[in-house]
Order: sequence, then C-alpha cells, then structure tokens
Amino acid sequence: MRNAKRIAAGTVAAICALSMIGCGKDDGSKDSSGSAIALTKSQKEAVQTLADSGVLPDVELKNKELNWFGHYPINPGEGQVASPDIELFEVKYGAKIKDNTTTWDKRFDDLAALVMAQKAPDFFQADDMDVFPKGAIKAMFQPIDDYVDLSSPLWTDVKETADKFVFNGKHYIATIQITPNQVCVYNRATIQAEGLDDPAELLAKNEWTMDAFWQMCEDFVDTSADKYALDGFWFYDAIQQTTGVPMLDLVDGKIVNNLKSAEIAAIEQKMYDEAQSGICWPRKDHNWSTRGNGERNGAGLGEGKTLFIPIGIWGITATPDVVANDGFGDVEKGEVMFVPMPDNTDNAPYYTSARINGYALCNFAPNPEAFAAFMNCKRACVMDESIQQINKDQMRDSYKWSDEMIEMYDTICDMALANPVFEFHQGVNDELATLFANTITSATMMETDEGYKSWTVVVEENFDRVEFFVNEANTKVADQPTK
Repeated sequence: MRNAKRIAAGTVAAICALSMIGCGKDDGSKDSSGSAIALTKSQKEAVQTLADSGVLPDVELKNKELNWFGHYPINPGEGQVASPDIELFEVKYGAKIKDNTTTWDKRFDDLAALVMAQKAPDFFQADDMDVFPKGAIKAMFQPIDDYVDLSSPLWTDVKETADKFVFNGKHYIATIQITPNQVCVYNRATIQAEGLDDPAELLAKNEWTMDAFWQMCEDFVDTSADKYALDGFWFYDAIQQTTGVPMLDLVDGKIVNNLKSAEIAAIEQKMYDEAQSGICWPRKDHNWSTRGNGERNGAGLGEGKTLFIPIGIWGITATPDVVANDGFGDVEKGEVMFVPMPDNTDNAPYYTSARINGYALCNFAPNPEAFAAFMNCKRACVMDESIQQINKDQMRDSYKWSDEMIEMYDTICDMALANPVFEFHQGVNDELATLFANTITSATMMETDEGYKSWTVVVEENFDRVEFFVNEANTKVADQPTK
C-alpha cells in the first residue's frame, strides 16, 4: 500500500489527545474535577522509565503551575483515561496544569481580553487550524523559539511542519505531531448489504481512488428510499484537499490564495457534476442541516441510509455507546470503519488532509519555561514505544477499537506526515473564515434555491474579495508588542 510504511514513531499517541479534544466545539461545560481512570502500575512504571531516561532536559522549574486556557479542560476528568504526557510532566518536573475554560464561541475574545490586560494564561490549543496566523497577527501569541529548542532530537520529526507556522521569521506553534483532519467513515454492514467493495480492502490493493469513490456514491444513491451517499459538514473540504492544494496556503510566512489553481478547478468541476445526480444529503430541504440535524454526526450510516461521512477521527473516538448513539453503528460488532479520502493523483503523492496536534504560547504568558517543559514531555511520549502501547491499550479497552482500526489510524497518520495538506482558510481572520464556510467551500455540492454554483462562478464572485483579505493580512503588523 502506498505510503503505508511507518515513517515516524508514535502516530497512535495522538488518539489520546483527540479523545480529550473531541470535535473542538463543545460549550466549555466539561468537568475535569472528577477522578480520571488512573494509569495501571505497569503504565506508571513506563512513564517513570521515560522520565529517568535522559531524553528530557533536566531543568528545575521555578514556577510549577502551568495555566491552560481553552474550550475544554486539558486534564482528564471523570470517566476519561489518564494522560501519559501529563503524568510525565508531573513525575519529571513536579508540575501541575491548571484548567481555565470558556466556550468555543468566546475563546478568542476571552483570550484577547486576558492578554490585553496582561493577565494571560500560558498556552492554548492549535489543533483546529484556526489559530494561526491570526493569533500571531493580533499578538495573542508569542514566538516559541526562545523556549522550545526545535533543533533538538525531540523535534526532528516535526521540524519541517513547525516551519510552516512561521510569522515574521519566528515559530509560533509547538507542533507535537501531524494527524488526519478528516477520514472517510463508513458502515461495513451497509457496504455488505449493498454489495459494494470494502474501501479498506480497496486501499490495501491501491484501488481506493476517486473514480472508485464516485462510482460507489452513484451506485448507492436512491433518493426515493432516502439514501444519500454523502453527508456531514466537512465532505466538501475533504474531497477538495485530495488534490494536494489548499485553497489558502501559508508559504514562507505569507498567505497564498489558490482559488485559481488548476487542480482545485478540476476537482470542483467533478464535485459540481457529481452533485447533480443527487448523491449529497439535500440540506436545503432540511433547514440547511445534516441528516443528524447537527447533533448526531453519524446519522444515516448505522441505518444504511448514508454511505460516507468524511469527518475528523474524533467522530468515532468515544465509547461504543456514544458512537452508536451518534448514528455511526456498532463498533464492537465491527460495523464502524474508516479509510483516508481516496487517491486523486494517479500514482503521484497520496495527499492527505491534515491538521496538527499543537499548542501556542500566549503573549505575556507567566510561565513559558513550564510550557516548554510540557511540550517536550508531549514529544517524548509521541516518540516512546512504551507510551504508544499505553495509548493503544486505552483505545482497545475504553473505545473497543479493533487492531484493524488502530492499524488504519497508524497508516493514515503516516500518510498525513508524508504528504500533508494544511488548509488555512479558518486561520487568517474572521471575515475569511465566514466567507469560505458559508460561500466558497460548499458551493459546488450544496444545492441552494438557485441550484448549484459552478466553480467558475464561485471564483468570479469571490476571488477579489479573498485576495483583498489575504493582502491585508500579509501586510498587517500587530500594534501590540510581543514580550
């Protein structure tokens, strides 16, 4: 299988982080005050061994409290599995992380207010690809170079990715690792009932291509039986990014507008053509929502009404009852499976929509040294085989993932590391994020009362406006000084 070779250690370690991050849009109400599921004795010994191994710098932190700010608590709470990286931070440095949480909608406004008042927390998550470069432009975050040694062996695997998140010559994101942004989730019972080829088997034979994907969509759809091939909020982006070309890229610290890319034009034309056959859930007929009304992300898969839902791996990283209630199907019966989005490049690099597990250092952070220590702990856990095994055991025990699911996640992470596609249209400013989300990315496949829009029309109507905001962001200099 192309790119199936293991490229870096520790890809499964991201699952632990993803299980806490979830979809990235909760209301800030999670409670981390309850007791997490503790590590076993042998797992604690593995963490202690890593702490004593000499991999981590021996530093004495003057301030042993690290302040987290986000829309979810970073410390695992009641019913959640303990985090080996937090355990390592405590064991190695005697330090603790304090949770400070807000809601998804208010997180940037609340953080900006704290920074302006010079009452900033220490760090903030960058996993949702909406932090950079706007957080640097607005001086909510500061460079990490003075604290995190990206040239050290701990950071070798991800140094090239860290170089992507550069503003005014400085690194702003501690990129712990690369993970898939979307995977193509399906229900095997539905595949078998329809007599379709299993995508995982096609992938193993190098036959999971866009042609195979479109053919399966066409064969499945039956609007009279309420059967639609594609649903969800993210499949437009997932399909487009198989080209390897993001709509907005970040090159050498500058934002690049790729809306006129020939590769994007080609896939968007195909998306437009395929949408005419009715393969997409008709959101215009359902108050512009998904089949699950925005609440059940897997609605339709488990009942054989939907074929594919491209979504973040967080969608199925939960206990089996939660996954089933969300509509995906029965994990323990082997129904729920996923693959990368199909190959779109005819034996060229297999591009994978990617995101980072990473963190930003807040401007005026009171404890940047502890931030660096915790980032090093997270990288050490990613690279350590014993810690990887802890995460795999937790996935099997808590979420009942099969060995095949874990192996597939390994494979997709390796693919994302080899040829990642990072999309930055959510990370420049609020105006661009809204423009892309509401007007551009879904236009060729989401029917409105006026029908579908061709990509030619989309570009004609929006290119100049996007270019204006891009140029503005590229030339803007933050007024607030960086500490």
